[in-house]
Amino acid sequence: MASANVTSSLRRLATLSSQLSPARLFSSQPFAVSRKTFTLNTGDKIPALGLGTWQSQPHEVEKAVEIALRRGYRHIDTALAYGNEAEVGLGIKNSGVPREQIWLTTKLDNPWHKRVQEGIDSSLKSLGTDYVDLYLMHWPCSTDPTDLKKHLPDWDFIKTWQEMQKLVGTGKVKNIGVSNFGIKNLEILLNDPSTKIVPAVNQIELHPNNPSPKLVAYNASKGIHSTGYSCLGSTNSPLYKDETLLSLAKAKGKTPQQVLLAWGLQKGWSVIPKSVNKERIETNFELDGWDLTADEVKQLDGLKDRFKVCGDAWLPIKVFFGDDE
Repeated sequence: MASANVTSSLRRLATLSSQLSPARLFSSQPFAVSRKTFTLNTGDKIPALGLGTWQSQPHEVEKAVEIALRRGYRHIDTALAYGNEAEVGLGIKNSGVPREQIWLTTKLDNPWHKRVQEGIDSSLKSLGTDYVDLYLMHWPCSTDPTDLKKHLPDWDFIKTWQEMQKLVGTGKVKNIGVSNFGIKNLEILLNDPSTKIVPAVNQIELHPNNPSPKLVAYNASKGIHSTGYSCLGSTNSPLYKDETLLSLAKAKGKTPQQVLLAWGLQKGWSVIPKSVNKERIETNFELDGWDLTADEVKQLDGLKDRFKVCGDAWLPIKVFFGDDE
């Protein structure tokens, strides 16, 4: 009789499980990384895993965004400077995923610092949307639009932030933040009397060869969420010759990219891997049901090589001061 009751209960459970929606099933799984979010200082929740679009070639981004959203991504990152916002907008439209289910981030370009209102309006028009979930100051550098080798003499990122703060409450942006800010520039920004809104996010380069522990800790201490760009080390990264990473990935039966993404997520920041390859986009999303052990995370923390994908030599002023590690 007991055996019959157990069998009956299992059948009822199986029937109930088959009726559950995918979202409910994901929410009941302890390692549903694909549905993981981080709560910002505004209370909004940013999806932990997104698709980056930097350095994507023309006519590739539209399809990549569509593929990603159809696969289950709900976080897309772009920027005015990338020149692909219109393609991102088309990819969103073609995916069939409702706009309100997608976290969309774009960024104010350096030569637009004096024209914040024009900058957001330009991005919204290109993206074909009424709002973005996150609007970032791309760099702490107010470049002269008439001469990209010069910094504006009468403007700086403090004034830019003053203008960005005015966007909150307009319906055009849900959150504002910064990108490529080190501790020195964050201190300047946060200590200025005109700063009434603490950035919700600081998007910075993060991978095991540029881990930036001091900067990540500083962000967290101020209630600023870190998002890692170039989290896979970017194109032709020397990371993929690292024996520690390669052997760890092989032992787990995962790609090096998957391991790098798991490392970043388990360190506590969101990641936005870039790819336009369908298989890689889909593989990068396959992070559910497994994780790295504490020892495996420590192994990646211990990589000694250091390199930055994106430096500041191309800017008219220095923005990186070696205060991140």
